Amino acid sequence: MTGAESSVPADRLIETTRTVSAPRELVWKVWTDPQHLAQWWGPTGFSTTTQGHDVRVGGQWRFTMHGPDGRDYENLVTFLEVSAPSRLVYKHGGGKDLEPVNFTTTVTFDAVPGEPGRTKVTMRAVFPNANAREFVIRTYNAAEGGKQTMARMAEHVEALAAAAPRAASKPFRIQRVLRAPRELVWKVWTEREHLARWFGPKGCTLSVERFELRPGGVVLYTMHWKGAAAVGGKWLMRAVKAPERLEFVTSFADAQGKTIRAPMADGWPLEMASVVTFEPHAGQGMGTVITVQTSALGATPAEQKTFDDGHASMTGGWGGTFDQLEAYLANTTT
Repeated sequence: MTGAESSVPADRLIETTRTVSAPRELVWKVWTDPQHLAQWWGPTGFSTTTQGHDVRVGGQWRFTMHGPDGRDYENLVTFLEVSAPSRLVYKHGGGKDLEPVNFTTTVTFDAVPGEPGRTKVTMRAVFPNANAREFVIRTYNAAEGGKQTMARMAEHVEALAAAAPRAASKPFRIQRVLRAPRELVWKVWTEREHLARWFGPKGCTLSVERFELRPGGVVLYTMHWKGAAAVGGKWLMRAVKAPERLEFVTSFADAQGKTIRAPMADGWPLEMASVVTFEPHAGQGMGTVITVQTSALGATPAEQKTFDDGHASMTGGWGGTFDQLEAYLANTTT
């Protein structure tokens, strides 16, 4: 970092840093190859289409970011410095058909001393004035968007560095962008009277028999369907970090709260580790990105295979649950 760069006032700067378990040359590649950029560029829930990409001084990268709310964001990057594999400098913006942003970004790739195969990535966006910085934070939630973009980059490059396929025995993961503020989404997940009104797949109603939303606490509930047997479930809470994250062990349960085998799927794991995250949505729509990730816990190889094979049905069940959540949020303000 030059002296001029280090002296930029805080009200003109957005800086994001991430250390990844991957060699610097590989990290450089995923930042400068459009095939890799398509796999991770942009905040959570975004995808990116490249129209042109020329990584050289004076070259340009023209791309469209597709927001999870259906909006497209047209962008142009002009490269000012290209020093492989350590440094990229580029100007972002310039054109009536583009997003109304104007800033210069410096990305540095530093090998971590004493830790072979690890790289520290620093992204510094410098704005012409404080108002320009405030505009992108207010309009696009840009500071949070930078953090989410770096997190997606880390996940992508670390998977490549591991040099192992990730198709088998991977966690189940599903995500939805909700048009509601994070505090409200957190509230309807973590208060008993709200949870009972929306949680569960389509056609399900829920009764909550026990609700201890604290580390070590138990949430015990029963899902009811017309003309079908009721199904009990349990969360053994591990972590509650408002308004960002819930962690719990999920299982089926009897009326007394005892963990039981799945009543409808032979060989299903007895327990699963679940993480639910609540992130601000970067983009003009704002809102909340909610992600549910579930892994088989202590499963035998046969149980793990049953869990892996069941991802499609879990997608359907959670999709219906998210639909019910969206409908509930649309009529809930407090």
